[in-house]
Amino acid sequence: MPIINKAKTLLWTTHAKGKMSFYKLSEQRIRRVLHSPYRIEEGIAPNTIAMMQPASIRTVANKQKWTQEIWVMIQETKTRRKIISAWRYPGMTKQGEPLPEEIIRELKTGLGKY
Repeated sequence: MPIINKAKTLLWTTHAKGKMSFYKLSEQRIRRVLHSPYRIEEGIAPNTIAMMQPASIRTVANKQKWTQEIWVMIQETKTRRKIISAWRYPGMTKQGEPLPEEIIRELKTGLGKY
């Protein structure tokens, strides 16, 4: 009998809910960014992870371009995933400091359980 791991519960902070309201982001849109991020980086706050997904991608001359990015900052524990903040960034950001491969692998195995 295979062992089925329970998905991590999401804990929403009031700050994140306020930002979602301000930037007109739905809970489902934030879940989509968490499930399939385009880029994962270290967050600015200690022990946080920032995930980004373009709002809409268009291809011009075999290059992907977009005008807005949706960012989500989370904090991981063993049993839950705390959503600290979410925001919409106008434009394209440069890639920052990436997460170590070990943490990315751990996140991907956790994301597959949804």
